[in-house]
Amino acid sequence: MRKVMKLDGEICANCAGKIQARIEQIPGVRSASVNAMTMKFTLDADDAAFDDALSQSIEIFSDIEPDCDVLR
Repeated sequence: MRKVMKLDGEICANCAGKIQARIEQIPGVRSASVNAMTMKFTLDADDAAFDDALSQSIEIFSDIEPDCDVLR
């Protein structure tokens, strides 16, 4: 399953890269993209693991950049 979500708040390109790298390590994630310019987050994960991967991704966003929220 692939889903594109909007981001709300502030995020720099450096933090976006750190977030993307950590999300790509989550089991079941095929790919992830965090774009600070367009304020979009794309998550591509196995259907069975998608909800858990999304929850973990949101936690990673909160840990690295608490001023940026993922809008589902």
